[in-house]
Amino acid sequence: MKKVIRSFGYAFKGLAYATASQLNFRIHLSATAIVLPLGYFMRISKSEWQWIMLCVTIVLVTEIFNTMIETLVDLVSPGYNEKAGHVKDMAAGAVVIAAIFSFITAIIIFLPKILLLFNHAA
Repeated sequence: MKKVIRSFGYAFKGLAYATASQLNFRIHLSATAIVLPLGYFMRISKSEWQWIMLCVTIVLVTEIFNTMIETLVDLVSPGYNEKAGHVKDMAAGAVVIAAIFSFITAIIIFLPKILLLFNHAA
């Protein structure tokens, strides 16, 4: 049981490192802090919550993997290397794909509800 508890400690240490050292991870956490209360306020459905939580998870996980890959590439290739640059660029590209998917999903879920609010207010 001690091993399991220790492994969770390492995982939270990794999350703390990502939060403290990575601006983009903090930006994604900030977006999450906006989207979650918005979902509650807009009373999104259970299936919409599943999509939002999937998007949040995918973006945060890809951002952590991007950080892992960049750190590892810097470790094994401290000097300039064109292939290392391609690896880092592709890792960043994965985050962009996840973020675009999440943004489009948020528009699909929230825009009709926001427009409905404005129509009721007018």
